[in-house]
Amino acid sequence: MAKKEQEAEKKATKTTTAKAKKGASVEQINEVQPKVDQEVNTDKSVAADSDLSVEQKLVNLYKLQSMLTEIDKIKTLRGELPLEVQDLEDEVAGLQTRIQNFQLDSKDIDTTIGQQRIKITDSNSLISKYKEQLDNVRNNREFDSLSKEIEFQGLEVELAEKHIREYTAEAKMITEEIAKSKTLLEERQADLKSKKEELDEIVSETKIQEEQLREKAKQLETTIEPRLLAAFKRIRKSARNGLAVVYIQRDACGGCFNKIPPQRQLDIKLRKKTIVCEHCGRIIIDPQLAGAE
Repeated sequence: MAKKEQEAEKKATKTTTAKAKKGASVEQINEVQPKVDQEVNTDKSVAADSDLSVEQKLVNLYKLQSMLTEIDKIKTLRGELPLEVQDLEDEVAGLQTRIQNFQLDSKDIDTTIGQQRIKITDSNSLISKYKEQLDNVRNNREFDSLSKEIEFQGLEVELAEKHIREYTAEAKMITEEIAKSKTLLEERQADLKSKKEELDEIVSETKIQEEQLREKAKQLETTIEPRLLAAFKRIRKSARNGLAVVYIQRDACGGCFNKIPPQRQLDIKLRKKTIVCEHCGRIIIDPQLAGAE
């Protein structure tokens, strides 16, 4: 009897252990399953982005090209005004610096003229002193020495006066240059103000439109794979008219207008792969894809 009770107890213990293990497995599965589902969903979204057809990629590229072309047109509308404004700003800054340098030179010349006048005063004082001493000389040697000093100081006075005349002429020329530069500066400042007002008016008219186009272009760029987008930007940068994506026009490339072989045209119309022009390197698409037909 005791033996049967022991066997029943062991059987009950095994059953309890099995149930516990089964419960633990279910709990672990319940914890892991949401993570697995999340990873699967993420993979699906990535695959959805990367699984865009070549046709859709070309459509997105052409839309991006169209938006950037509109932005280029807005810049063209501004024309050369930004460059003209920049040139005028540089010229105004240059004239202001030139006037400042002239003014510094004028001050230096005034200082130098003042020094020369002091030299003249000192030399004249010495000449008067030596002339007084001539009345009290005791021999010819002293007379000759004083005479030479008087002559030397006279030459110093003449040299200083010559320098004063030269510096005065230079100061006059600088004063004239300052006046001319100030007149020119006023004219350039007036031109700059007018050009800035004109540019600001054009910018204010097109600013909202340009910002909207830039925002749309930025959003559209996120739908294009990085490698293709980098190639698009590289082609656009090297193209003179900024066109990286063009469509077939009269059996020729819409960018460089070189003829496209019939077989290559057929490949373009199939829209199965990205095809570039053999001559200019631009991406070529079907006219129907661009809405040109």
